[in-house]
Amino acid sequence: MFKKTKKFLISSVCSLVVLCIVIFFWLGSAMGQKSFDAINEVGLLYMSEMSVQLQQKFNAVIELQVSRVEAVVKRTPPQDAVYGEEMLTELYRSAEVREFVHFGMYRKDGGHETIYGEEADFLNEEEFQDTLNNEEIFITSGYSKSGTKLLLLVVDASYPMGDGGVSDVVVAGIPMEYLEDALVLEGDGTMVYSHIIRGDGEFVVRTGNAFRENYFARIKETVSEKSQQSPEEYISQFKDSIQKGENYSTLIIDKTGIHQHMYAAPLKGSDWYLVSVMPYGVLDGVIMNLNHVQQITVLVACGVILIALAIIFIRYYRLSQQQLRELEKAEKKAFRANQAKSEFLSSMSHDIRTPMNGIVGMTAIALANVNDPVRVHDCLKKIGLSSRHLLGLINDVLDMSKIESGKLSLNMDILSLRETMESIVNIVQPQIRERGQHFDIFIRDIQTENVYCDSVRLNQVLINLLSNAIKFTPTGGRINVYLIQEDSPLGSSHVRCHFRVKDSGIGMSPEFQKKIFETFSREDSKVQKIEGTGLGMSITKVIVDMMGGTIEVNSEQGVGSEFHIVVDFEKAAVEEDMVLPPWRLLVVDNNEDLCRSAASALKEIGVDAQWALNGERAVQMVEEHYKKHTAYDVVLLDWKMPGMNGLETTKAIRKIVGDALPILIISAYDWTDIEDEARAAGAHGFISKPLFKSNLYLGLSQYMGGGVPEEKLESESVHFEGLHILLAEDNELNWEIAYEILTDAGFEVDWAENGQICVDKFKQSEEGYYDAVLMDIRMPIMNGYEAAKALRALERQDANLPIIAMTADAFSEDIQQCLECGMNEHVAKPIDIQKLMKLLKSYLK
Repeated sequence: MFKKTKKFLISSVCSLVVLCIVIFFWLGSAMGQKSFDAINEVGLLYMSEMSVQLQQKFNAVIELQVSRVEAVVKRTPPQDAVYGEEMLTELYRSAEVREFVHFGMYRKDGGHETIYGEEADFLNEEEFQDTLNNEEIFITSGYSKSGTKLLLLVVDASYPMGDGGVSDVVVAGIPMEYLEDALVLEGDGTMVYSHIIRGDGEFVVRTGNAFRENYFARIKETVSEKSQQSPEEYISQFKDSIQKGENYSTLIIDKTGIHQHMYAAPLKGSDWYLVSVMPYGVLDGVIMNLNHVQQITVLVACGVILIALAIIFIRYYRLSQQQLRELEKAEKKAFRANQAKSEFLSSMSHDIRTPMNGIVGMTAIALANVNDPVRVHDCLKKIGLSSRHLLGLINDVLDMSKIESGKLSLNMDILSLRETMESIVNIVQPQIRERGQHFDIFIRDIQTENVYCDSVRLNQVLINLLSNAIKFTPTGGRINVYLIQEDSPLGSSHVRCHFRVKDSGIGMSPEFQKKIFETFSREDSKVQKIEGTGLGMSITKVIVDMMGGTIEVNSEQGVGSEFHIVVDFEKAAVEEDMVLPPWRLLVVDNNEDLCRSAASALKEIGVDAQWALNGERAVQMVEEHYKKHTAYDVVLLDWKMPGMNGLETTKAIRKIVGDALPILIISAYDWTDIEDEARAAGAHGFISKPLFKSNLYLGLSQYMGGGVPEEKLESESVHFEGLHILLAEDNELNWEIAYEILTDAGFEVDWAENGQICVDKFKQSEEGYYDAVLMDIRMPIMNGYEAAKALRALERQDANLPIIAMTADAFSEDIQQCLECGMNEHVAKPIDIQKLMKLLKSYLK
């Protein structure tokens, strides 16, 4: 029995050992195969994502370069071109500016003419013919006479040529190195190397380890017999995929025994293919080591099977983690382009919220005071200011690509610094009030109020600085804005303006101050919960640089920050006739610089001004002059002063002089917030800071007749009764808005739903019937450009009537094209009513 038991145990143990060894070998083999399959799957994912990313970059690069060639054609329209020095010079300069290596005109019959750069030879003439006959193919390659390999971009264009013929296309060449650098086809440390080949296997771009001229020949020479298929079968399958325009993926073993994953995908706009190869050398070594450990473990003893399994599990887990990390890197690279867009859009949120907050807040106030026309009028005025600034920010978003490429343009026009400063005050007031901060604005040594500048860009710069100051300044903190002028080194026709925005906020570290103007830069400490992405300051720096100015920052953590902008503006000559009676006037403010500046400005318009730095001294001076019978004619009084504030000072002055003396409140805060309290104390009106000369004149001139004027709404309406407008607009809602605006001004308006109807109605009208044409650009059948040309070409005496573009196409090149088509002016949508009426008045006076 014992023998039987022993025999049974021995046989059982042996059987168990054999079974364990078999199971272990099977498990090890299965796990090894699973590992290999997992690596292949990860490799396929990685390769497909990498290929998609390279395709996207290739498409972006080609589309950018084709758009540059199309821009040349658009700038020199073929239909208007006449062969000669003017056309050739213009095309030459366009190609030179865009840094093309070659630019020429080509015909299908082989005729060509080089306009710029060296002659170019096509690497594959048949491929070039495909670009002429196939609209989906518009790129090829070649060499310049000096041997530079070129990427050639083909765009349809029918230009007259020197031999009397007409070109079918224009061809622009850039160095192939540009494409290689843009795609980064190979680099140190990368797991993948890539080539670009033609359909016949010839290399267009190849990495350093490819020395043959044909990729199919490379496959024949490098594929090992250990691969699952022969080199000829791989080549045949690859060619079939190329003919069908499909992706191709396979796993091969090279003659060094290393597995390689090959992935090929077609490239848009050509018959080229992107071929990416990832060697598995390191991964093969890991798998072989794993199998070796398993075999040694089995041979040593069955007792270490569990340890071996633990080791295998740990190694497999680590390998899986490594694979997941590689996969995560691949996913990040694949989504980088979309993330960049999202980051950019979100980065503009804090800049957009500033005027939007003003719009929403003023709308709510207007609705709550619908029966108070004065309050509603004030709210609508501020909504208009915020809306215009918001429109400017939207234009910046649309124009971001130009900022990045250095092609952002400035629209220089006459700018009122007074209106600009008032505008930014009105925009930031709601946030200042909501956060309980102290805000003031000061000016000094103002030589001129009107300059030539891009008003939207200057507004954007100042709002960016103020928005940051508001966000990073705590409740009860102080924010001040300064404008100081001095002589410009550019001469008497210019003036140097110093803009300073100073706050008592959290400040910045010295390290962050060095990189504050970099895109998306934010200081990590203390600002994580504050809205913003750090794009505003980089845009501000670009705009200031374009204006020829400088911007500096001085900051200390826990103390505050100060931004200093210096810009030289050209003075704008504006007729001014501002003279007030020889009044005696008292300015009361706790800031001595403001008092001196206001007194100087008042002296220039004929007023003898004295000043006091506090309420107590102001009351004393009023009483002294009143007793001497040399009483002041007007008092300008700051509302917020230490000690005796504006309210208390007003009441004290009223006790001395009664109600006849005009007392006007000066403040950077909203008049509507303090109006009731101020009037109850005896104040008659309000003049907003900063105290420009024109601001003082406008505020004080209403008292020239003596007494105190009654409160009334401003009315600057202009009427054009009896005049006829022809409005070309395809959008019914836009037509309705324009119709209400124009009919309110007295115009009789006729509607044309597109450019053709506009031309027909004008032809059918009597000469002189229409006084002006307002022209939309994007319309069906006939657009605004074509309609304007057609109207100008009519043989009528009134064919030269004013044509004003009224369109949402608002970039500088759109404005220039309108003028080139015969239009007189350009008004961007949404319609600036004041600007439109001003233009109509100037042309119809």
